[in-house]
Amino acid sequence: MDASDLDHRARTQSGCVPPHLVSRLLELGHAEAVEHWARRGEWFCAREWAGLLGEQGRQAEALELLAPYLATGWWTATEATAGLLERWGRAEEAIELTRARTARGQPNALESYARLLARHGRSEEAFTLLRPHIDDWSLARAMVDVSADAGRDDEADQLLAARIPAEHRCDSPWCCRGLDPDMAIGLLAVVRARRGRVDEAIALLRTRGVTALNGRDQLARLLAREGRIEELRTYAATEDLGYAAHELARALEERGDVEGAVAVHRQAVDASVRRATMTVHLAHLLARHGRGDEAIDVMGALADASGGDDWILHMLCSLYADEGRPEDGLAHLDALTERRGGEEDWDLFWIRLPLMAACGRVDEGVERARAHPEGDTSYAAPHIAELLAGAGRVGEAVAVLERHAGADSAALAGHLIDLGRVAEAVEVLRRTGSRPPVEPSADRWRDSPPF
Repeated sequence: MDASDLDHRARTQSGCVPPHLVSRLLELGHAEAVEHWARRGEWFCAREWAGLLGEQGRQAEALELLAPYLATGWWTATEATAGLLERWGRAEEAIELTRARTARGQPNALESYARLLARHGRSEEAFTLLRPHIDDWSLARAMVDVSADAGRDDEADQLLAARIPAEHRCDSPWCCRGLDPDMAIGLLAVVRARRGRVDEAIALLRTRGVTALNGRDQLARLLAREGRIEELRTYAATEDLGYAAHELARALEERGDVEGAVAVHRQAVDASVRRATMTVHLAHLLARHGRGDEAIDVMGALADASGGDDWILHMLCSLYADEGRPEDGLAHLDALTERRGGEEDWDLFWIRLPLMAACGRVDEGVERARAHPEGDTSYAAPHIAELLAGAGRVGEAVAVLERHAGADSAALAGHLIDLGRVAEAVEVLRRTGSRPPVEPSADRWRDSPPF
């Protein structure tokens, strides 16, 4: 085994048996196949099989199974093995295993080691380990997470406050490297809110240059958690991305005020620069509360206004199907096609196939799909195969996908597994997506993709 090759396969879930197909193998009674491939370099099989062995009290066998993966020095195998040891009540062994890899200087190991220590009553030791690395934002976040149990919130407060310059505020997530001022403000707000200094935390968050990160608005969430609904409402009225409005609507929904939540979303649809996203949130809210027809009306209006973007139409047609109105969904698509002069590219055509299946028109759907100008392409094949498989015609689905071998190996393998052709399925998976191992490099252990 090679750590680089294992890492590539696991990251991309290509050239290997991915987790969802490992689960399918087990569900269909092919445990012997999972064990077989677990011993032959299939990481996701090994991880699942080791967990099952542990549940059966066969911990020594589980560790023996994982040993070749550990021997490569691959961090993911180390982390998974430590997790199993911890689950089995062998925390000291997990700590020692992680400590040894940390000593070798593997990135990500220090955070895992510190968090493991903290979970087992050694928070002060964890804080001391993390403290010198506060300029690394992920380690700073871990330090904040352990500081309360370590009794060192005061020290965390001082360290973070020292990293917030009086003048500079970032205007984008890429402004400063490491622990930038906005991140320091966010972490300091966590510490102060946890210590009961909520007003100070809120005031801090209002100074941030970028209020939302990865779709989450920390100020809005804090206001919602503290029940300061009117302040959140005021903030939502000025926050044009709609994150605060979404938090406000969620808070109102949790309090049973569904009408209030709907009203907030309707207002945000009109005011937010992310109109489409806010409309989707509104539709989901309506559907959750048995108002599917209203959700369809909302998404239908958005689809018409957008000119028929495929992702919007997909959600609209999913709503039609969920509400038992597939014929209405097809009528909407037909009207759109007519407005476009009868042209319907595949990225819109395929959306009608599940609706046709729901109407009992599978044969017609297959015939129309094959007659489509793009019906013989590799990207059309999975949609046609899914239509056939959904009707119980799995053999035909396999035949469609085999014509485009390698285009969607996971879908083909899944159908082969359903037919009991497990060896063929694994062969299909292992021959696609792999790459030769690369030479070791300084950053080979990264656990997140470069951007």
